[in-house]
Amino acid sequence: MTKIVADTTSGLPLELAAKLGIAMIPQLVVFGEQTFRDDTELTTAGFLEKLRASSVLPKTAAPPPSLYHPIFEEAARTGETVLVIAPTAKMSGTFRSAETAKLDYPNADIRIIDTGTIAGCLGSLALVAQQLSQNGNSADEIEVYIKALLPRSRTYFVVDTLEYLQKGGRIGTAKALLGELLQVKPILQIKDGQAAPFEQERTKKRATGRLIEIVCEQLAASPNPHLCVMHIDAGDEAKAICAELTSRLGLLDIPIYILPPAIIVHAGPKALAVGFFV
Repeated sequence: MTKIVADTTSGLPLELAAKLGIAMIPQLVVFGEQTFRDDTELTTAGFLEKLRASSVLPKTAAPPPSLYHPIFEEAARTGETVLVIAPTAKMSGTFRSAETAKLDYPNADIRIIDTGTIAGCLGSLALVAQQLSQNGNSADEIEVYIKALLPRSRTYFVVDTLEYLQKGGRIGTAKALLGELLQVKPILQIKDGQAAPFEQERTKKRATGRLIEIVCEQLAASPNPHLCVMHIDAGDEAKAICAELTSRLGLLDIPIYILPPAIIVHAGPKALAVGFFV
């Protein structure tokens, strides 16, 4: 079997990844002088508590290459192929860390894919790769299949406040203030590996409704949408979106993922998102 490696920006529950045999690499969250791993040292709930109490925006850091070494060393010893499903290199240094770690194992078959996406779609790619590996597909077959999915990836976000986008440098202070006064709720997308504006609505309710419309419009002919819903401290709203999508599209068991700290830093609490493949 091919060893599949993902990371916590995928939003996959750690318990699920462990059960399936997907190796998960953490991101690092920095609050002042303190640094935490987001797999064993800081939960999303703990992060939100610290975030609300902090007067400054925390930072996130990509995993150091050393965190990949045990996995890559084992592959070099056993001859097993490793396939790293990495988040977009334009928004995360994780891909570069994996590439740097790979240099220490020139004789190992280590393949690293810059997926150009992040969050739920990244998690879906890891799940698909793991299923193919368990089915006995070769590393070449898995890599080709995953790369064919990448142009079909779509992710849309609705943020509850522009505060975190402004703090993170995504929009200017004046625009953030005007947006809050007008109750503008932007819908963002992942485009060309980066967060980019898509549309904007005047209320959170309308923006959430538009998220549902986007999915229904774009998934009309998709045979394998791998649809997921994501949220940050907005579980009831996420469940409502799932229920509506289930009713409209007839899709069952739509997973709900909690967005990780690396995304919360920019999106803020109460953000909602959908991810799928057209």
